Amino acid sequence: MSELASPASTAAVERPRMDVDIVCVGFGPATGGFLTTLTRGMLNPDGTPKLESQAAPGLPPQVICYERADDIGFGVSGVVTRARGIRASYPELDPRQIPMASPVTSEKVVYLLDPVGASRRPWAMRVADHCFRTFKGLLPYHAEAVELPWTPSFMHKHDGWVCSLGQFNQWVGSQLMGSGAVQIWPATPVAQAILQDGRVAGVQLMDQGTDKSGQPAEGYLPGAEVRAALTVVGDGPVGAIGQQLDQAFGLPEGHALRDWAVGMKFVVELPEQTQLSPGTVIHTLGFPEPEIFGFLYVHPDRVASLGIFVPSWFDSPVRTAYRYLQHWMLHPYLWQHLKGAQLRSWGAKTLQESGRRGEPRLVGDGYARIGEGSGSTNVLTGSGVDEAWSTGVQLGESVLELLEQRKPFTRENLEATYVRRRRASWVESEGRVAERSRDGFHRGVITGLIGMALTGMTGGRFFLRGKPLLPHERYKSLESFYRDKLPAARIRQILEDCRARNIPAHAALMDAVGWPAIPYDGRLMLTQQDALLIGGKVQAPPGYADHVVFLYPSICATCGPQVCVEACSGQAITPGENGVPQFDREKCVHCGACLWNCSRPIRPGSTRTNLAFRAGAGGLHSAEN
Repeated sequence: MSELASPASTAAVERPRMDVDIVCVGFGPATGGFLTTLTRGMLNPDGTPKLESQAAPGLPPQVICYERADDIGFGVSGVVTRARGIRASYPELDPRQIPMASPVTSEKVVYLLDPVGASRRPWAMRVADHCFRTFKGLLPYHAEAVELPWTPSFMHKHDGWVCSLGQFNQWVGSQLMGSGAVQIWPATPVAQAILQDGRVAGVQLMDQGTDKSGQPAEGYLPGAEVRAALTVVGDGPVGAIGQQLDQAFGLPEGHALRDWAVGMKFVVELPEQTQLSPGTVIHTLGFPEPEIFGFLYVHPDRVASLGIFVPSWFDSPVRTAYRYLQHWMLHPYLWQHLKGAQLRSWGAKTLQESGRRGEPRLVGDGYARIGEGSGSTNVLTGSGVDEAWSTGVQLGESVLELLEQRKPFTRENLEATYVRRRRASWVESEGRVAERSRDGFHRGVITGLIGMALTGMTGGRFFLRGKPLLPHERYKSLESFYRDKLPAARIRQILEDCRARNIPAHAALMDAVGWPAIPYDGRLMLTQQDALLIGGKVQAPPGYADHVVFLYPSICATCGPQVCVEACSGQAITPGENGVPQFDREKCVHCGACLWNCSRPIRPGSTRTNLAFRAGAGGLHSAEN
């Protein structure tokens, strides 16, 4: 039985069956690009069908898309993108026609000094901070920050957009549904792909009316089988179907998923007196910890998206993103813009940052993969939305070609059409340039910054080497991580106290090493649970199996740091009895941080961890994020 499937999902039960031509898993920018391209090619200029369905002869091709979230715009993020592929699909589109979208008007990179003295800065950064403060009269220095006079060209988003991906997805979805050529079903999790003799024959929807372990309960309704000639997988970096295919078919030789980040963000209403204009883009580095990067994007009508990225090379075993985000917002350089702001929505997402080296098998008999889960993200430029959209467009063009030629969706045919287009595109060429750009971070943050600059300025010809490691290979013990800050006895005391109260330890440890208390104001500075309720209400409907499962409790009981508890974006995983964490899906936002952060392999030498992240319902509810 697959680790991704619940027990009820694999039982010998009679299931409803539906036959379609194409089924899509996940609705994000990649699937939006695919369906936009496909629907235009399926119809004649007068709106009549151009192609005929093989599943339902006499009708146009039957195309259906299933999205886990309760709406096609829920649970994503604010973004800045060059939008090359998107603009190619909509050449006449003014981004201001889309809510919360604006052309990019200005960009800057800002180095943040440490104003509180608690950051674990390497000696080079401490020297830099001292120099910046000493010679601040000669530099663009103010509010404990330095605005860098030069932004690397590879970071520029000239002619791009600032937008809410949720609002953009809703806008694209309305165009697609208006065409009448496709069906999009939100709130419909896909449990697993149907594998037959090495090919994908469609998908199975998630069972309803089960207990939390997936066993049939009152009102049990088996998930339907949706059979299709082609299954398009665009379910992101932690999608259940993508994980299943990786397990079934393996990754190409030399490819691995070892780099990732947790992105946490707020959408806020800026103060009335704000000086930030729509289209402003600010990138930050240096604070609250040297490894953590930040962003602030300004939308129309005094709305801004802002947040931080906590990357895999940040070695802290208590890698909470929420409190670090609050300290980032309170930095004087940012607080001058945020003081008096009001939280509108909140969210979190994990990012696959292996890029081209994390690319899975893009195609096989009966399936193709697009978007972030297909390794399309450019890890040098920090850009993924436009790349994801473009992979969807490439697949859409390829599927139309095969439909028109009445060729089956075999691996060979998809290789000759989709993979060929992708390899010849800017997504591929720029992805190869970026492939090794972040390796230096595995040797240190300064080395990583130098490596990125070197890679970007030389077009990928030169880079600094470093070996990405799995979580259980790189996490330090708490005693080692805090060796210059806290004695081992004090750390043990904090851990014992927090576990006795069934709470994570990160807040107490951050207090102990000198991070100041958060000045809660009820508007922007909120507790994590208040932010969860006010800025991104979570609903987990009954009758579904839990999607976070600890496979072997005995392994969890021997886990020292329990990074899944500390890193959980919604505090849905907490210490439990006998050392085994407990999961509350009412608080889960489906970010997937627990999957990336699990520090215990399922068996010695395995790259699989003891935590399974399956298909599930509920999650974050915010179309602004």
